[in-house]
Amino acid sequence: MAILNSIASWLMVKRMHQIELFMKHPHEVQQEWFSQLIASGRETEFGKLHGFDNIETPEQFSRNLPVQSYDSLKPFIERTRKGEHHLLWPAEVKWFAKSSGTTNDKSKLIPVTEESLKECHFKAGKDMITFYCNNYPEHQLFTGKNLALGGSHQTDEFELHESYQGDVSAIVIQNLPMWADMFRAPNVDIALLSNWDEKLQKIAESTMTENVVSLAGVPSWMIVVLRKVLELTGKKTIREVWPSLEVYFHGGVNLTPYRQQLREIIGSEIHLLELYNASEGFFGIQDQKDSNDLLLMLDYGIYYEFIPQGEWDKENPVTIGLDAVETGKTYAMVITTTGGLWRYALGDTIQFTSLLPYRFRIAGRTKSCINVFGEELMEDNAIRGLEIACQKTNAVVNEFTAAARFSDDRKSAHHEWVIEFTHVPENAEYFAEILDNTLKALNSDYEAKRYGNYILHPLQIRIVESGTFQSWLKSKNKLGGQNKIPRLSNECTIADEILRCR
Repeated sequence: MAILNSIASWLMVKRMHQIELFMKHPHEVQQEWFSQLIASGRETEFGKLHGFDNIETPEQFSRNLPVQSYDSLKPFIERTRKGEHHLLWPAEVKWFAKSSGTTNDKSKLIPVTEESLKECHFKAGKDMITFYCNNYPEHQLFTGKNLALGGSHQTDEFELHESYQGDVSAIVIQNLPMWADMFRAPNVDIALLSNWDEKLQKIAESTMTENVVSLAGVPSWMIVVLRKVLELTGKKTIREVWPSLEVYFHGGVNLTPYRQQLREIIGSEIHLLELYNASEGFFGIQDQKDSNDLLLMLDYGIYYEFIPQGEWDKENPVTIGLDAVETGKTYAMVITTTGGLWRYALGDTIQFTSLLPYRFRIAGRTKSCINVFGEELMEDNAIRGLEIACQKTNAVVNEFTAAARFSDDRKSAHHEWVIEFTHVPENAEYFAEILDNTLKALNSDYEAKRYGNYILHPLQIRIVESGTFQSWLKSKNKLGGQNKIPRLSNECTIADEILRCR
């Protein structure tokens, strides 16, 4: 295994030369992908409708084609699912990733082409290992297994055609090349089970005797799996079960609320490497061991545009290219991909921290905020506020959601936080006070709306029992996979549903 570890590491590090190329020449690489994507689009019905034959520059692209939403692409996607070809991408498309951007009853089905699988998702999987090998040359990553959590998929039967839909993680696992499958656990039959309770049991049973050296998956669900392993083995920490465990590749949700839980469950520190992947593509990877900033991956068959914050709510927002972004400003992402998404508004927001190379941090979502009174409370504010409140009260948050709550006469309102703690603060009122004051310090709009309690009254927290959020997810048939809790909302619909699951 030592020889295999050395050979695999050498192959991975060779990729660093290509990565360094797009880090040094980002605009040239993006222009090259823009030209390739437009050339492919000319062969599609969508491209013909929008005059792709006359598009040579990004400026012409934005003039010919407004920013697209899922609803505007949905008719083409539905026809593609039923077997029509060359609608959004010049090839047959059989796989569709169920979007996990929100946890509501309506799912988006994102086309996954052979090109997007190979040039984006598979390439990113190799690159996360490349960065890890480069940063930690003494690693033993190829001497054991990677415990990778995946969702499930199903077959859609149409009159003359079959297509498949499911979590993007399940699609990737189902189509992994043989060499990659050698290093992952559990086996595919278990990884793709749709019944979460059965899947949880079998994942824990099948991996607790393996030599697991790395973890990959959404933090909220990884913690559930690790606890199940401890329950079945009778061990106190994961380190006792898998002594060679060295790294956790995580993404999907912010790790901060889960960091303390993870440390306690594992029993010691391990390396952490953050990823930014979604049903629509793989966008960023943490490339430095001393910083959580993500490197924008520019050679995955994706052309990027960005919507400045003042344009988010406009029907036809103005976009800027990568060469025009600035550090410290929040942008909504627009992507054009080898999956057949054209000027697609992703709904995610980022802030650049560096322009050479392009590194960034995830800020949240354009719609994941509370903005009933102009307070514009963003997800990154909420995460940071909870982090500080936990530090000052020795509390640990497991899950949370927050929303604006009006009084019965609608003459006053406050933000209501539904929180499930692993370690409950001794004084809940003090925790709420620290959280409120921290949000004021982080967000001037929130501070202004809280001034004198004229518009917003002090926030309130509702503590729920352990397992409440999981019960809510189960009621929505959203257990496992990449399903996530909606963090912030202008309405209390989700908060009330979760409270009823207590």
